[in-house]
Amino acid sequence: MPVDYSVYLITDRGILGGRDLFKAVEEAIIGGASLIQLREKDISSRDFYDIAAKMKELLNAYNIPLIINDRLDIALAVGADGLHIGQEDIPLDIARGIMGPDKIIGYSVSNLEQALYGEKNGADYLGAGPAYATGSKADAGSPIGLHNLQRIQESVSIPVVAIGGVGLANILEVRQTGVAGVSVISAILGSQDIREAAKNITALWKGK
Repeated sequence: MPVDYSVYLITDRGILGGRDLFKAVEEAIIGGASLIQLREKDISSRDFYDIAAKMKELLNAYNIPLIINDRLDIALAVGADGLHIGQEDIPLDIARGIMGPDKIIGYSVSNLEQALYGEKNGADYLGAGPAYATGSKADAGSPIGLHNLQRIQESVSIPVVAIGGVGLANILEVRQTGVAGVSVISAILGSQDIREAAKNITALWKGK
């Protein structure tokens, strides 16, 4: 089944300010989020597993794929649809060998060399960025800009998703680079009305 990368939500419970993660994700899906990545950095493996298992159940009800950030073991344990890894994580080819050919594997890149490596070594899509300065990820690095984003997109044959600082103010210029979608965190989860925020971003992305 083809994956819809258009509005790719990455979770961050810190931005929710105590609001329920599952309710927030459900509201985002109703608003138009097409893919969910569960990212948890500072909890135990058991807690991550419990959250991931419950998230998989929720997303199954909406037929939305669940991607696990970094943790291959958690992805396998809950039968997630995929895994997203970065430059410092388990090597891409090893992850592909363990996950098998049918799972989605995403790879974070910030330049053309990394993008070409990702395509060659088994990534299904690339998370390219940061497109703009972002406060959601402390180690995100300097923005690569739209020119480099477009260059990456034009140099590979797998989908590219723009990540980092993408929101209502700049989503149209990101769309013009030809990428398959936008990865958002605070633009949706930082809003008071999560469903409305997701709806507005989806409408802009799809040109409605």
